[in-house]
Amino acid sequence: MDNINSIMETVTNLAIEYGTNVLLAIITLIIGLWIIKKIVKVLEKVMQKNSIEITLQKFAISLLGISLKVLLLISIASTLGVETTSFMAIIGAAGLAVGLALQGSLSNFAGGALILIFKPFKVGDFIKAQGYAGVVKEIQIFNTILTTPDNQRVIIPNGPISNGAITNVSAEDKRRVDMVFGIGYGDDIKAAKEILKNMLEKDDRVLKEPNYQIVVSTLNESSVDITVRAWCEKANYWGIFFDMHENVKYEFDANNISIPFPQRDIHVFNHNE
Repeated sequence: MDNINSIMETVTNLAIEYGTNVLLAIITLIIGLWIIKKIVKVLEKVMQKNSIEITLQKFAISLLGISLKVLLLISIASTLGVETTSFMAIIGAAGLAVGLALQGSLSNFAGGALILIFKPFKVGDFIKAQGYAGVVKEIQIFNTILTTPDNQRVIIPNGPISNGAITNVSAEDKRRVDMVFGIGYGDDIKAAKEILKNMLEKDDRVLKEPNYQIVVSTLNESSVDITVRAWCEKANYWGIFFDMHENVKYEFDANNISIPFPQRDIHVFNHNE
């Protein structure tokens, strides 16, 4: 009977001792989850207010929520009397190992975060980066996806993009179309420039401000090069570029202005004569 009473007393003492810790752990869990939920909602509202990219929003919110919950579980384990020093050491070692293994991926993640925050380009922009040029179809957290003019898909890691030079062709509303037309040394420069001027004046796509330029830029070995610089809306860039080259040929031919091209004279000698 004394043994039973002793056992019951021991059980009661353990229940009181650990029951308090368990109750405290449950309360900590409930309050902690409520606080984490509030913190995540505040972060979500702040990111939405600052128009942060939705992809980065979801990733940051998820990462914060998981990190806070891990810290909460460690705190609860400590409340229950579990030794957390070795546990933290294991987590730290595992984190270091994962970080070293995913060094390239982490670099791409950091690059993606920078791109989504500072927005050097956005979906729909035509950019040149890492030796590729194309329209941005998607900005992911690790990669940026381009579609080239001939409809090829290019996937570029965000790390090199964020650390390299980026040309955003679509960033400005206006673009300057630079074209060079060569005429012969015997042709009338003033007449050629007048033809080019009339063509630009008749093209409604060419902007009046900033005004176009028509200048002699180079005296080459076989041609006098006339450079044309015309401003237009970015959507009209290639239309003006291709139309001008085709129509200049027609107009120069109609006005007897030559377009020089490389020629080679071959002399054949008959040594048997």
